[in-house]
Amino acid sequence: MRHSPRSRRHWLRSALWLSIVCCARAPAQQPAVLQVDVVPHEALRRVDITVDGQPFTSYIYPTTLKKPTLYPVRSASGTVVTRGWPLEPRPGERVDHPHQVGLWFTHENVNGLDFWNNSDAIPEARASAMGTILHRAVRRAESGPGEGVLEVTAEWVDAHGAALLREDTRFVFRASADVRTIDRVATLTTLGRAVTFTDAKDAMLGLRVARALEQPATTAEIYTDASGHATSVPALNNADVTGHYRNSEGLEGDAVWGMRARWCMLSGTVEGAPVTIAILDHPTNVGFPTYWHARGYGLFAANPLGRKVFSHGKEQVNLRLHDARANRAVLPGFRPLRGGASGARRAAKPCGGI
Repeated sequence: MRHSPRSRRHWLRSALWLSIVCCARAPAQQPAVLQVDVVPHEALRRVDITVDGQPFTSYIYPTTLKKPTLYPVRSASGTVVTRGWPLEPRPGERVDHPHQVGLWFTHENVNGLDFWNNSDAIPEARASAMGTILHRAVRRAESGPGEGVLEVTAEWVDAHGAALLREDTRFVFRASADVRTIDRVATLTTLGRAVTFTDAKDAMLGLRVARALEQPATTAEIYTDASGHATSVPALNNADVTGHYRNSEGLEGDAVWGMRARWCMLSGTVEGAPVTIAILDHPTNVGFPTYWHARGYGLFAANPLGRKVFSHGKEQVNLRLHDARANRAVLPGFRPLRGGASGARRAAKPCGGI
């Protein structure tokens, strides 16, 4: 079924939850409350998140990346579950898709601009077709027992620096004995012109996992983006490669790719410790239940705006946000509507755990 472009007001909320479970053990009778600290380092272009003084993750925005990202991401035991390359290469890692760093949120086709695939590896001839997400401000950094909050503002800009969207994002970082969770709520607001998110395969929440959490593979693969540019992913030694996908609908392994599900998890062993990463789609999100762009080579992504590819052309949806100026007169006092086909805004809440 082909859908006409969807019309929304000038802003869209998207929320994602990530949960990381390190291991299973009997809970203590009186579990300790862990201190979560959120500490900005403006000169270093990063915000560090620690749990009882130990690193959990960092919100980073170096000039070498085309979008802010959470990197690296660690389990409760301190095990790094994200790929190191290209920032911190490790022996035996894959070196494909240089734009896949840490945990990010973006889209492949926004008014014709590709924000997903952009990186320093893009040749000059293609640069004008790429978009960049620029960090603008840390609005709030709050530490506390059990959880910490980070609120930031960024802008989605074209190759000339003109902004299409303002992104206001709220992260909530939680920690308990064996679990780390990240809630990500992003509100996108148009800046002077209408914005269309065209149906595309590479979009929304993405996580690139460590080599040990990839699924074992014996053949090389070639993957092509929406513009027809191919990336080769070679077959590598499968020693200590233990990843395995499972979703809410009972599918496992490679079968989860391109299928809809309420949640998807990736389990494996990293440095001798069992780890499970789960991402959950909130029922009020656009396109719930989301399609899963979960690849065996280490890309773990949730994409509710990629129906055309995942449904083999049977469905298509393009999400359009109006020009804010055209709606300014009706916006004062506006309140979000949770769900509902006629809602002026949808809340998108992906959940995940490590």
